[in-house]
Amino acid sequence: MCYNSARTIEHALRSVADQDFPLVEHIVIDGASKDDTLAIIGKHGQHVAKLVSERDRGIYDAMNKGVALATGDVICFLNSDDRYVSSDVLSRVADLMSTHNLEALLGDVAFFREEAPDTVIRRFRSDRFTPARLAWGWMPAHPALFLRREVYERVGPFKTDYRIAGDFEFIVRAFGGAQVPRYRHLPEVLVNMMHGGASTGGLKAKITLNREFLRACRENGIETSMLKLLARYPLKLLELVKR
Repeated sequence: MCYNSARTIEHALRSVADQDFPLVEHIVIDGASKDDTLAIIGKHGQHVAKLVSERDRGIYDAMNKGVALATGDVICFLNSDDRYVSSDVLSRVADLMSTHNLEALLGDVAFFREEAPDTVIRRFRSDRFTPARLAWGWMPAHPALFLRREVYERVGPFKTDYRIAGDFEFIVRAFGGAQVPRYRHLPEVLVNMMHGGASTGGLKAKITLNREFLRACRENGIETSMLKLLARYPLKLLELVKR
């Protein structure tokens, strides 16, 4: 998914094009960018299976479009300022999911700042997630979450009336509803992600995020409170990387 992403999308496109897994269906959903995003995507045309460029109703509408177009067995999302850490990420994911008959594979994500892309400032560890911890706001790192297409067919689309926690709400439905019984955590960083996205963009974003977390739990029958949700932040300090 991208919108006016000319500054960063080249890295994301290259990281997909460089994958050694031969069966990659790269679908790009663009929100009708007005900068050079489409021109940059055009340079990678041989690696992009499908391109949609039109106005949308936000990131979760764009994600729903991508899921609807996907024909592969496994679906994952990579935003325009994300990139895979190595060329064998997708092949190893495919091998693990096939060998162990998994419906989901959960990897870790490393955050970096734009001015220092080779310096990791935080590691989002997905092993802290369990369905029992949804009430505390714990979720797997979404850019490193790989799900079978059948999961989306069972769980349904992302809710587009969420601003920045639609991925959490989807995970509550999927894992809280026991619709993903076979999953495993791979204790490796699979995706590098630029710090400063919608869910990490300051105090106002944090307030919106936690309000939507609270709503997602309540709408799906998970008992929680704002105090419970905020209690995860001291533990999140452990994700910061010492330099």
